[in-house]
Amino acid sequence: MILVRQEIGDVLRDFRLQKGRTLRQVASKASVALGYLSEVERGQKEASSEILASVADALDVPISTIMREVGDRISVLEGLTGFPDVVPDDLVASVEPELSLH
Repeated sequence: MILVRQEIGDVLRDFRLQKGRTLRQVASKASVALGYLSEVERGQKEASSEILASVADALDVPISTIMREVGDRISVLEGLTGFPDVVPDDLVASVEPELSLH
């Protein structure tokens, strides 16, 4: 079974390490308890959208980049070899009136 919280934690840890920051530095900058952030990174706790936004900001990484990486990793785990970066036409047609700029 794929656990989204595990993938989110792995991605957050990977970005933190890429940036050369300690858990303590990121937790402090994000105003999140060190132990809680550690549990999030280990996939033991689910982070709220507010916590994710704070951690993303502390890492200087857009939350959209974090979520795209999470989605890409889950796609690999699901065995999808390719996934489109576009919305299917039938879905666009169903929401197109709402997307109109008029």
